[in-house]
Amino acid sequence: MKKLVRYLADYKKECILGPLFKMLEATFELFVPLVVKSMIDKGIGNHDTGHIIRMCLLMALLAAIGLTNTIFAQYFAAKAATGFSAKLRHALMAHIQRMTYTDLDTLGTSSLITRMTSDINQLQTGVNLTIRLLLRSPFIVFGAMIMAFTVDVKAALVFVAAIPLLSVVVFGIMLLTIPMYKKVQEQLDTVTETTRENLTGVRVIRAFRNEDAETKEFRRENEMLVAMQKSVGKVSALMNPVTYVIVNLAIVALIYTGALRVNSGMLTQGAVIALYNYMSQILVELIKLANLIISLTKAAACGNRVQAVLESGTLIPADGSEPAIPDANRGTIAFQHVTFTYENAAEPSLSDISFTASRGDVIGIIGGTGSGKSTLVNLISRFYEPTEGSITIDGIPSSEFPHQALRKRIGTVPQKAVLFHGTIRQNLQWGCADASDAELEAALTTAQAMDVVRAKADGLDEMITEGGHNFSGGQRQRLTIARALVRRPEFLILDDSASALDYATDAALRKSLRELPDRPTVFIVSQRTASIQHADKILVLDDGQLAGIGTHDELLQSCAVYQEIHASQFPKEEVRQNG
Repeated sequence: MKKLVRYLADYKKECILGPLFKMLEATFELFVPLVVKSMIDKGIGNHDTGHIIRMCLLMALLAAIGLTNTIFAQYFAAKAATGFSAKLRHALMAHIQRMTYTDLDTLGTSSLITRMTSDINQLQTGVNLTIRLLLRSPFIVFGAMIMAFTVDVKAALVFVAAIPLLSVVVFGIMLLTIPMYKKVQEQLDTVTETTRENLTGVRVIRAFRNEDAETKEFRRENEMLVAMQKSVGKVSALMNPVTYVIVNLAIVALIYTGALRVNSGMLTQGAVIALYNYMSQILVELIKLANLIISLTKAAACGNRVQAVLESGTLIPADGSEPAIPDANRGTIAFQHVTFTYENAAEPSLSDISFTASRGDVIGIIGGTGSGKSTLVNLISRFYEPTEGSITIDGIPSSEFPHQALRKRIGTVPQKAVLFHGTIRQNLQWGCADASDAELEAALTTAQAMDVVRAKADGLDEMITEGGHNFSGGQRQRLTIARALVRRPEFLILDDSASALDYATDAALRKSLRELPDRPTVFIVSQRTASIQHADKILVLDDGQLAGIGTHDELLQSCAVYQEIHASQFPKEEVRQNG
């Protein structure tokens, strides 16, 4: 939590002026009971109407000054709190963007969303309240006690007894609730994850008529969250009534003591009223302080969660230097005995993988579900690092290849076609920010997506809704392929990105890729043997191991796994004919 304070560095002025104006307001507020005392003892006691009017005007002036100070304090507190949360969000997003896939897998999307939204909102509230009240409330409490001593020492001893007892209650409850609020936020992560899964998979849920089961699961998670919130609420709810009881007992003692001293002529009625007002000020401020402590407890728990993200993970270095690559090595990749195991996994997802790809080659990758196809191509882009072995790209070990320089050479089309809210043009220009319309249209033509754009009234300026839901699955896939081609990559990775295309469109796409003037080295991950049968080299994966490598015809003769996959997709007569 302490390390987050640096995001307030640009708001030092606001962090000083906000409390300063609050202290000024508090100082003027402490004089009000003395004005009331004078009004009672001198004005009412002596039937001096003029003095009463003067004291009323003085109270109005003190109120106006206090209001002015409060407005300035609120402004500076709000400016610092909102600026702090904005900077923290930027820093957190930048950190997340540089985290490795392994770190993102470990933390989870829903947890990151909660920390980016709910946790930082709690922190913003905590900073705002801290600037406004953290110094003001203790200042009023101890200031009122000191002012009470100036009125009457013996009566003020009641304050000395009450304040330490109140401090024990406030800080004791704070220490109890901090770990409880942390658990509440963790359970909120779970509820967010359940909500996200349901909203993302709503079509599947309804297709299987599983609404009742999912509703029941959500209710269970939500009830757990409510139970945790009730538990911490019960503890924090003790704050106000306990402080009320202590302060009201102190008021009873104060009035009793004051009455005896008035009766003996040692104290005036106005002084008793002043002492009562000071005790009331303490009561109000302690209630504020109690609520502040609860808010700060929540903010501290949330701040620790945000800081944990900022301190976690291995960041991808922002090194954009371009390595010197001999022209003869461009477009080449070599895997040498590569093994990869996911974090906390019992078994490796890839074991002892070795192959080479030359410039302009088309490499097909096929295998059953979970055989490691996507993992293999993710290693090329350095989304993950090999556990064992080495990968050489353009003649340079991948571990020595700067991330930015490497990914600038790679056009990746992920398994799930992801489009972002904006125009078609804006989505395509992710591949190259300054690409011209001619370059965009060339990429669309190669990706067999030009007809998708022509069918839209606004062409390249057609708006894409969130997630691209106003396009079909096949249209989204073709647009994401075009986006990768816009950057004219040295390596093109198609991770099962033609699964929604019909055979004719798939064939036309593969043909157009082969006819590119400066053909990239292409990796095609597919479940269809038809999509990769013309590849220069096909890798057959089986449970993370390389079951076969060769051309389509070679594998039909030598690889049982490939024969089985092909036989499941084509009639046996065609298999014999191809064999």
